[in-house]
Amino acid sequence: MRYLRCPYCGATNNRDAHSCRRCSLDIHLDKKKSLHMSLAFLIAAIAFYIPANIYPILQTSKFAHTSGSTIFEGVVQMWISGDYPIALIIFIASILIPILKFVILLYLIFTIGTKNCKGIKQRVWLYHLIEVTGPWSLIDVFVVIVLVALIHFKNIVIIPGVGVTSFALMVVCTILSSSMLDERLLGAECEK
Repeated sequence: MRYLRCPYCGATNNRDAHSCRRCSLDIHLDKKKSLHMSLAFLIAAIAFYIPANIYPILQTSKFAHTSGSTIFEGVVQMWISGDYPIALIIFIASILIPILKFVILLYLIFTIGTKNCKGIKQRVWLYHLIEVTGPWSLIDVFVVIVLVALIHFKNIVIIPGVGVTSFALMVVCTILSSSMLDERLLGAECEK
């Protein structure tokens, strides 16, 4: 007999059950809703990723001279100034990891949608990898806040740019995309 885990309370139920035996909530697999919501948030995340990398993250203003820098320009400036660890962290967290998350989520959505039964263990591992690394993507916003606090003492005004807002929204949409993807669908078609 196959079992189905309740996504709300974690109770194990018979696959034929329509509601959880413990919390009485609906537990059926709604594949279309899960895939559509996940894909919609993923498209929104990709749409926010573009302005997050085009527009300045920080705009500094000193003596009426305003300058701004994007994420990549900030990484290059930190690398040139010798702040290798910070440049590497920002590059990995701001540029590399979001792109990898987009690719992995697209792969998961595609394989669930096409009922591909190969590599279920890899898909589960990739899904959990995205879930674990999701909140850590906001490390860039934290770095911007720390830089604002450090530089504020040097008579420089720092204004968070459009890129910060876009980046934060991209992170939130990516987290929502992965959370809307019902993990039970990763191997549901193959168990039948």
